[in-house]
Amino acid sequence: MSDRKKVFVSGCFDLLHSGHVAFLKEACQLGDVYVGLGSDATINELKGRKTINSEEERKYMLEALSCVHSVKINSGDGILDFLDDMKKLGPDVFVVNEDGNTPEKEKICKELRIEYKVLKRIPYANLPTRSTTSLRKEITPIPYRIDLAGTWIDQPYVSKFHPGGLLQLP
Repeated sequence: MSDRKKVFVSGCFDLLHSGHVAFLKEACQLGDVYVGLGSDATINELKGRKTINSEEERKYMLEALSCVHSVKINSGDGILDFLDDMKKLGPDVFVVNEDGNTPEKEKICKELRIEYKVLKRIPYANLPTRSTTSLRKEITPIPYRIDLAGTWIDQPYVSKFHPGGLLQLP
């Protein structure tokens, strides 16, 4: 059994990026990191949009990181979807970043006698500061066209005015 502290973090981790990895690596310095992962349903409920990556894919990617000890999809819903799972785990520390810091989370930790730690967003080395919100603004949807006449006929003409992917129907 490990003598390291249990460190709990919770989040969506939808577009896994260097900011997430830096956060998780810093949390790992405090002990074994247990991730409470927001479910697809909760993210859709809270953010009014579907995830880019499914909860199973996000879980798989997080589990592949050496700084993560364990990942569990949160069983609750709403902004505190992690609460029952965190209580069952009984962590020593609950780590959030500045964006996730709320008085309610701090109060819960005080009541449960869990250390509450807020980390600053510090990018690794010379990498840019990343957040999922900023990445979503940078990503433009891939334009699709449906080819009804045969790709070779219209592709050069249409691409001149609207470049992008093409779906060819049989």
